[in-house]
Amino acid sequence: MSRETAPRTLATTDLIVGGMTCAACVRRVEKKLGALEGVHATVNLATGTAHVEHPADLGTDALVAAVERGGYTARLPSPPASGEDREATATEPGVPQRLLVTALLALPVLVLSMAPSLQFRNWQWLCFVLAAPVACWSAWPFHGRAWRGARHGAATMDTLVSLGVLASFGWSSYALFLGGAGTPGMRMPFTLLPTASDGMAHVYLEAAVGVPLFVLLGRHLESRARRGTSAALRALAELGVREVTVRDGAVERTIPAARLAAGQVFLVRPGERVATDGEVVEGTSAVDLSLVTGETRPMEVAAGSAVTGGSVNAGGLLLVRATAVGADTQLARITALVTEAQAGKARAQRLADTVAGVFVPVVLALAVTVLGFWLGADADPQPAFTACVAVLVVACPCALGLATPTALMAATGRGAQLGILIKGAQALEALRQIDTVVLDKTGTLTSGHLTVAALTTRTEGPGAQEVLRLAATVETGSEHPLGRALVRHAERSLGEGAVRPGALSGFAATPGNGVRGHVDGRLVEVGVPEGELPEELGAALATALQAAHTPVLVRVDGRPAAVLALGDVVRPGSYHAVDRLRRLGVRPVLATGDQEESARAVANALGIDETYARCTPERKAELVRTLRAEGKRVAVVGDGVNDAAALAGADLGIAMGTGTDVAIGAADVTLVRDDIEALADAVRLARRTLATIRGNLLWAFGYNVVTLPLAMVGLLNPMLAAAAMSLSSVLVVLGSLRLRHWQPTPAAATAARRRRPSPRAAF
Repeated sequence: MSRETAPRTLATTDLIVGGMTCAACVRRVEKKLGALEGVHATVNLATGTAHVEHPADLGTDALVAAVERGGYTARLPSPPASGEDREATATEPGVPQRLLVTALLALPVLVLSMAPSLQFRNWQWLCFVLAAPVACWSAWPFHGRAWRGARHGAATMDTLVSLGVLASFGWSSYALFLGGAGTPGMRMPFTLLPTASDGMAHVYLEAAVGVPLFVLLGRHLESRARRGTSAALRALAELGVREVTVRDGAVERTIPAARLAAGQVFLVRPGERVATDGEVVEGTSAVDLSLVTGETRPMEVAAGSAVTGGSVNAGGLLLVRATAVGADTQLARITALVTEAQAGKARAQRLADTVAGVFVPVVLALAVTVLGFWLGADADPQPAFTACVAVLVVACPCALGLATPTALMAATGRGAQLGILIKGAQALEALRQIDTVVLDKTGTLTSGHLTVAALTTRTEGPGAQEVLRLAATVETGSEHPLGRALVRHAERSLGEGAVRPGALSGFAATPGNGVRGHVDGRLVEVGVPEGELPEELGAALATALQAAHTPVLVRVDGRPAAVLALGDVVRPGSYHAVDRLRRLGVRPVLATGDQEESARAVANALGIDETYARCTPERKAELVRTLRAEGKRVAVVGDGVNDAAALAGADLGIAMGTGTDVAIGAADVTLVRDDIEALADAVRLARRTLATIRGNLLWAFGYNVVTLPLAMVGLLNPMLAAAAMSLSSVLVVLGSLRLRHWQPTPAAATAARRRRPSPRAAF
C-alpha cells in the first residue's frame, strides 16, 4: 500500500557566484544547481548572483558544492546584503591594475607591428619580450578559468580568449625561432586581411597582446557601466541611517541604528533622515519622501502621522516612535523587491541562455573546421591559421548574457526612483502587454481620505454622539478607508479618548459588506444599507445617493440606528492617468463595492464608460475571469483586502502602496508613489524596457551572425576581432544604461498638465 508523502517545504537562498564571464557560464551554473532534486535556480550574469529555490532540508553547503563542481566559486552574501556586495562580485578584482600594466606593455607592440616605418633592427625581438608577459601574466585569468572549465568538461568565453592568445603567441614564437622571422632587419607589413607567406612565417604578436588588452578594456568599461545600472539600488542602500538618538524619559543617548527596537522613541532633527518607519509622537514638520517613494511633494506630519524610514525631515524637530525595524520597514521591502526583480529573466533571455549553452562548443568546432578546410584546400598555412584564430576571438556570448539583466537592473532601479516597484521580468512583460485595466474606486481613483458629510439617526434610537462612538469603536478593527474615515471623524467630534479600541470584542469583517462587533455589551454592525429602513433613515439614504455620497448603515442590537453619508475626492492625477491609459491603448474599467450612484459619478468625471458597482470580492474576481475569457490581457489596480482575489487572478496585479499588506502581497507591481499617474508611467517604462531588451538581443545575435562568417572566410584580422568582441558587450550595457535617464512624461506634456486643473469633486 502506497503512502502519500507530505510536500517538501521550499526555501530560497541567494548565492554570490564567482568566476562567471559569459552566458555559457550562467547556463552551466543553472544546470549544476538544477541537477539537485527539487532545486530551481536563476543565475544573473550582471549581478553575479544565483537566486535558488530549494527544499528547506537541503543545506546551503550542498548548493555551494554544486556550483563548485561546475568550476566556479560560491558563497552566501555578507550580511547585511547590499549593492556593494553584488557589485564587488560582478566586477573581476584587479582588472584596472592588470589593464594598466597590459596597456603599457602592449601599446609599443601594437605601434611597431602596425607601422612598418617605425620598425628598426631586431624590433621583433623587443616586441616578443614585451608580449610574453601579456600573453602569460595579463591573460592568466583567462587561462586559469579555461583550464578549470576544461577540467570540469566546460567551455566558456575564457576558453576562446585563452586559445586565441596562446595560438597567436605560439605561432609567433615558432615564426621567430624556426620560421625565419627572427632574422635581423626583418620588416613586416601590416594588413587588415590575412595574406600568404612570402617564404617567411609572419608574427602575430599584435594579436597576442591585442586580444588580452581589448578584452580587459571591454570588461573594465562593462563593469563600470554595470555599476551604473544598479545605481538606484546603491542609492536605496545609502538611505539607511548609521546612528540614531533615542529618548528614554528625559535621557537622550546615541545608539547604532541597527540596535533600534520597535516601540523606542527617537529624535529626528531638521535635515536628518528618519531612522526607521514610525509614528510621530511630538512635533510638526514636513518630510521629503522623494528618494524613497518618488513622491515629489513634501508631506506634512504631526502627532499621530506615520513617517517612512529614509525620508528627510525638512522642518522642525520630531519625536518618532519606531513601529517597524530591519527587514520589516518599507525601505527594506522596496530594496528586497528591487533586488528580486533584478534576478529575473525575460522569456527571450532564457532562449539566449539556451543558445549560449552550446555556443562555445559550436565556435570551437567551427574554428577547427575552418582550419581544416583551408589546409585541405591547399591554402597557405598562415592565412588558414589567422582565420582560425579570428573565429576563436571574435565569438562573443557575453553580450547575450548581459542583454536582459542589465536592462532589468536599470529599469527596476529607475522604476523604484519613480515609486514603481516591479517584481520581476515576468511582471514587466505582462505590464507591457495589458490592454484592459480594472480600477478600484476608493483609495485608487479617489484619495481614500473620506469625510463624514452627514449623520442621520432614528428618533427613538440612540443619540447621534452615541451612535458615532459605537460605530467608530467597531471600525477601529477595520483597515477599510471608510472605517478609518469614520474613526477620524469621531475622534475629532467627540474628543480624544472617546473612541476606545479596548472596548471592542468579537470583531468580524465581511469583505464587501461591512464589519460587526460587541461594544459595551451591545452588538454593533456597520456596513452596506440593506433591507427595509425606517422612514427617516430611508430619506437620508436617498439624499446621500443623490449627492453621490457613500451611505453607511449602523445597526445596534440588530435594529437600524443611523445612516452616515461619507464623501471622497478624486485623486488629482486620476483624470490624466485614465486619459493617458486610453492613449496607450489600454481600456479602463471601474469596479467598486460602492453604490451605483457613487461609482457612476466618479466614472463620469473621469470619462470611464464601463462601470461595475456593488462588486463583492467574488464578483470582482469573476469579472476578471470573464474579461480574460474574452481574450483580454487584464490588469487589476486596488488597495484593499477585497481586491486581493482579483489581483491574484489577473494577468497582472497592481497595488497602491498606501493599501493593505494583503493587496500588496498579491500584486506583481506596487505603486509606492501616492499618484495614480504612476500607472501610465509603469506601462510606458515596461514597453521601453522590453524594447531595449529586444534591441540588445538583436545586436548580440546580429553581431555574431555578421562577424563569424567574416572571420571564417579570412576577412577579419584577429586583433580587430578582439576589439569588436569587447565592444559588443560594452554597447549592450550602454544601451541598457539609457533606461536610467528615462523620463515618465515629456516636459511639454507635464507643463500642459500643470496648467490644466484636474477635477476634484467629492463623492
